[in-house]
Amino acid sequence: MNYQQVNAHTIDNWVQDGWEWGIPITHEVYSDALAGKWNVYLTPTKPVPHSWFGNLAGKKVLGLASGGGQQVPIFTALGAVCTVLDYSRKQCESERMVALREGYDVEVIQGDMTQPLPFPDESFDLIFHPVSNCYVEKVEPIFQECFRVLKNGGILLCGLDNGMNFIFDDTETQIVNTLPFNPLKDPKLYEDSLKYNWGIQFSHTLEEQIGGQLKAGLQLLDLYEDTNGSGNLHAHNIPTFLATRAVKP
Repeated sequence: MNYQQVNAHTIDNWVQDGWEWGIPITHEVYSDALAGKWNVYLTPTKPVPHSWFGNLAGKKVLGLASGGGQQVPIFTALGAVCTVLDYSRKQCESERMVALREGYDVEVIQGDMTQPLPFPDESFDLIFHPVSNCYVEKVEPIFQECFRVLKNGGILLCGLDNGMNFIFDDTETQIVNTLPFNPLKDPKLYEDSLKYNWGIQFSHTLEEQIGGQLKAGLQLLDLYEDTNGSGNLHAHNIPTFLATRAVKP
């Protein structure tokens, strides 16, 4: 298996074991969204400002690596026409389950975002891309594809890992790794990643992630930082994630 297939299989297992980001929203949460009461997350703890979305009614939205039935059902309740691309079979199944339960249509594609996106140029008004670049070795091509499939004036919302989590042990008290964290270039790290069911994860710099968006042609409009939500780094209020809002001019 290539590392993308390893990660898809790993995430399927996480979902089966009750992974936080693989639990679909309830009917009550969907009903609240229909009534205008909602929040979605790009990072662990901070809800995305509603102003980052604008009016979603009639807008074409892509949930990129955003399967699981958590965010896209909310966007559908707000009137968006949604497509989801995710390489986890379980996450795609959850997306279809919520759509069937609530009676709406959604296009669900089990696919790999490291490959060219299966959409024509200028297909979407908004792309919602929660933290997932940590499962990808090269992030710049993803931003280039996002730029291509966004309409002029379209918005890209990203959740990004700043790399801090990769240097610490599980207790988040000792520095045990150097950056970049790349199991494909370290056989021992690759072996540990499989042994401990981490999936094959990668650290990325802000140069890669924010610089990659800018080099793709996007304009950065706003950002905020966030913590893990629990653990020692969170207890010390150390940011480990950030969210960005960018536009295709």
